[in-house]
Amino acid sequence: MTYTLDTLIEDCRATLKEGESEKTLVSVCDHVKRALADPTFLEQTILNRPKDPERQVLYEDSDLGFCICAHVYEGEKSGDPHDHGPTWAIYGQAEGETEMTDWRILRPATDDSPAKVELVRRYNMVPGDAHIYPTGAVHAPLRRGPTRLLRIEGRNTDKITRTPIEAV
Repeated sequence: MTYTLDTLIEDCRATLKEGESEKTLVSVCDHVKRALADPTFLEQTILNRPKDPERQVLYEDSDLGFCICAHVYEGEKSGDPHDHGPTWAIYGQAEGETEMTDWRILRPATDDSPAKVELVRRYNMVPGDAHIYPTGAVHAPLRRGPTRLLRIEGRNTDKITRTPIEAV
């Protein structure tokens, strides 16, 4: 049976109604992996999307606040170390490869200066991989070529303030 966007939405809703905990985020991550393993889901939801805009909100839950996004990158694109402010995110690699880096906070942000972070880990995400970034986790992506991602956010990151961060 094909996994659909509607099924992913319902699975995420049912899981997140239990609250946002390590256990529920692992369950949502499992739903993402299931979606990434279904070729029909990928074709209908992510792979055939137009490249503009790069980030497309496919669904935003009006009760629980989570959203499901497709990200479409055609060329090289790098991101600076960042967190997702007061929320979490799960990245799912649908196509291409993303080099991810995880960072440790050495000094938290203050009103006058950004947080200072140092690199602690580097790894590659390939199609089928999904990774949880809990609230406060600092990471940075590097894409050297075309990539497609499925991303679930606890809150729509277009509508939140993120922590200012600077690598040392």
